[in-house]
Amino acid sequence: MLYEVEVYEGGNSPLALDRVFDLLEEPRPVGRLVTADPLGVDGWRQVTGWDDDGPCPAMAALAEDSGDGVILLVFGGSQGIRLKDAKDDGPWDLDDGRQWGEPCLMLDKATEYGE
Repeated sequence: MLYEVEVYEGGNSPLALDRVFDLLEEPRPVGRLVTADPLGVDGWRQVTGWDDDGPCPAMAALAEDSGDGVILLVFGGSQGIRLKDAKDDGPWDLDDGRQWGEPCLMLDKATEYGE
């Protein structure tokens, strides 16, 4: 199933993205996953989608990527996804320097994640 990820550069995502992925399964909600922070340190992170109105569901699905084979695609709203440390219990906030935005994540297919 083809799925277009279209993200606008804005308050959350530093980059715009318009790319079509071939999903190999139905997307599932995701609320946490293992990935690197902006300094490159791997760990459990909370994730949410980000739309013009703020947080929205983040989704994950296995997808074909022409350069890397099968990947775990994590995507959200029109402004991408937002991440923070798994132990951070503060609200989602564009002004919180401990959080960061991405257009989407294309991770190893064996990446651990959950709701």
